[in-house]
Amino acid sequence: MAKAKVRYVCSECGGVQMKWMGKCPDCGQWNTLEEVTVQPAAAGSRNGAGLVGAPEPISLPSIPTQPSRRLVLGNSELNRVLGGGIVPGSGILVGGDPGIGKSTLLLQMAADVAAQGGQVLYVSAEESAYQLGRRAARLGVDDERLFILADTVLEQILDRIGQMKPTLVIVDSVQAIHSNANTSAAGTVSQVRDCTAHLLRLAKQENIPLFLVGHVTKEGTIAGPRVLEHMVDAVLQLEGERFHAYRLLRSIKNRFGSTNEVGVFEMGEQGMSEVANPSELFLAERLPNASGSAIAVPMEGSRPLLVEVQALSSATAFSQPRRTGNGVDFNRLLLVTAVLSKRVGLNLSTQDVFVNVIGGMKIGEPAADMAIAAAIASSYRNAPVAADLAILGEVGLSGELRSVGQLSRRLREATKLGFQRAIVPHNALRRKSDDIPSDIEAIGVHTLGEALDAALVK
Repeated sequence: MAKAKVRYVCSECGGVQMKWMGKCPDCGQWNTLEEVTVQPAAAGSRNGAGLVGAPEPISLPSIPTQPSRRLVLGNSELNRVLGGGIVPGSGILVGGDPGIGKSTLLLQMAADVAAQGGQVLYVSAEESAYQLGRRAARLGVDDERLFILADTVLEQILDRIGQMKPTLVIVDSVQAIHSNANTSAAGTVSQVRDCTAHLLRLAKQENIPLFLVGHVTKEGTIAGPRVLEHMVDAVLQLEGERFHAYRLLRSIKNRFGSTNEVGVFEMGEQGMSEVANPSELFLAERLPNASGSAIAVPMEGSRPLLVEVQALSSATAFSQPRRTGNGVDFNRLLLVTAVLSKRVGLNLSTQDVFVNVIGGMKIGEPAADMAIAAAIASSYRNAPVAADLAILGEVGLSGELRSVGQLSRRLREATKLGFQRAIVPHNALRRKSDDIPSDIEAIGVHTLGEALDAALVK
């Protein structure tokens, strides 16, 4: 009889090693190798070709190309992120920090599907049925077609799904369930991979959409092997600060829709409510004539958003001035302040610079460079930026302004909120002049100095 073998699997990259090492040679992470016992194959078992019931190859022209009929939800923001609704038989992984609102959002989605006449099975592996019932009562969720199953054993969960054949299955969370066929503890690499594989196989066989909640690591990535994200059809990340009311649901991977799509929600006493016009909400409390404030128009997925960038420049008593950014990339902030000092002539070497994006938003694209620079210069010179002005453009190291993508869509969004002027790079204006909306004045500039002269109120 063959003996069981011991292997060591990395919890970050899923790499398999023959012996334990402090550092994984594949991904370079420390203390990520976990011991896994591999059972030998049973005598007479056959793998590969010749299996009974194996699928037959299909000719490419005979494969249907019509898209599957989606389950459209009442929440338009969630529909946007999913690509138009839930695809039957799809596996969707939802991640996010603890307490950010994953369970709340999915419970509301389950109630939405149940209200349309579908039968929903919510598998709660971390909370008891009583705890989930209390949350449902707080959210006003009360539907007889929504069933709660508080269980952690994979085999029992699969049996319930096979018996009920519901319209939607939600498992919260995949790290908390375990299979009796696997001797390792719940949450280990082998358990998470095996449980996910069995759940996805059943979901595709029965054409049932499956939502899996995943834990995250300290770095914010989804815990478990990296292969977990490859196994599912879509990966959604719920982002936001716990002390801010706004949440962003970001599509990192989606086989049935656009990637990097973003939905905006507001957390309240009645749960997560969709925000139809995020730009208007982010600018609701803006002081138009205050110095140190500028309006940027970043792209979040396929949607342009208008956000307020605030900056504060104050004299420092130390030899090394501070640079602090909240919602902006720290390296981009250092680049912008260096260009302002070298190319524009602002003496920021004696100034502490603080930059904040209102509403808990995070800006990652270079198109917001010019708005950040305008906010810093406005605070330094104590001169406000014009209230009806939006600012778009990437700042180069020579002080030149470089064009941004999808300029017309950004300007249309600014027009909807009443902005009458916009400062844009001159090259972008020249190439896309036909796409510029007629009801907004686009001011083309070549350098950052010209942009600041046009933006700041004298």
